Amino acid sequence: MSSRWSGVVDWAIAVCVAATLLVTGLSGQSSATNLDLLGYALLAAGGLALAARRRAPVAVLVVTGLCAVGHQAAGFDVPAVAYLFAVYAAVRAGHRVITVAASVLMLAALPLAALAAGVHDAGEAFARSRGALEIAWLVAAGAAGEALRQAERRAEEAERTREETARRRADEERLHIARELHDSLTHQISIIKLQAEVAVHVARRRGEQVPEALLAIQEAGREASRELRATLQALRDDDTTPPRGLDHVPELVERARTIGLDATLTIQGVRPDVPAAVSRTVYRIVQESLTNIARHAATATASVRIDYRPDTLAIRIDDDGKAAPDTAPEPGVGLLGMRERVTALGGHLRAEPRGEGGFTVQAELPVDRTS
Repeated sequence: MSSRWSGVVDWAIAVCVAATLLVTGLSGQSSATNLDLLGYALLAAGGLALAARRRAPVAVLVVTGLCAVGHQAAGFDVPAVAYLFAVYAAVRAGHRVITVAASVLMLAALPLAALAAGVHDAGEAFARSRGALEIAWLVAAGAAGEALRQAERRAEEAERTREETARRRADEERLHIARELHDSLTHQISIIKLQAEVAVHVARRRGEQVPEALLAIQEAGREASRELRATLQALRDDDTTPPRGLDHVPELVERARTIGLDATLTIQGVRPDVPAAVSRTVYRIVQESLTNIARHAATATASVRIDYRPDTLAIRIDDDGKAAPDTAPEPGVGLLGMRERVTALGGHLRAEPRGEGGFTVQAELPVDRTS
């Protein structure tokens, strides 16, 4: 139930209880003295106080109790209905000890209030107090509040158990993926890196010029090893801050230059406090875009632009490759992955051929509502 609807219900109950108490009080009184007016005010105040029973159950318990004693002392022999509602609300909120103490005081104060109202016989005073507040009513109100409190607690525990089960299954799946990645990729990447390093070492020992492609393979193997280790560590430890982000974008651009790509990086604006998820996504977009350019664009020029705006971080990667305006991009795994990352953060991604030739990847990520 929404908080607004709960407030409406609470006010409706409060008004109904206040009206019932006033009608009951009016039916038993024929005069309109100052004392009677005070009694009517207390009857109305006790009922209307129930509007705050969810927000301040203890305060409402005290107020309704004092109002019940007050209108009893003013000569209004009216059941303490508002106090029973307050007992229910206080017990439901977990204030059992305070409720019991307040009810004991109420049971003691009501006969004294009846005596103050002009009842001279102690037996009649106790009878009037029992008519205003029966112990059975108190027990029933408290039991109802406790029953609902226990039901809500069991529901919360069941929900927490479901969340813990889902988290445990996610942890098990994450560890399974980590093991699969380790078994299937680590060995092959290590062989590639080792073979490239051996080839570079042998070429240098012979005094030969090491081919740029071989150096690129060596560096790519090292980077792949680092990325795989970081990914496996994140999967095993559930780390939410992997090491790659905005600070490492210049390294991506510099690495692209080592393989013969004329890549430039332009940064505009003042960098705000960028959430970690946005930082990681920017890194992945630039990494995937430069990788695709190197593999498929048949180009020698690429530009990376990062624009820090008040509430948005914009990224744009352009190349002058062979993509034509009338060719649709192939929805590869890399492009789908970028789109999913951006959409998950509430951003927008465009990946399409440029009008003047080449390809462009543009993304806008909000930095004010992402954590």
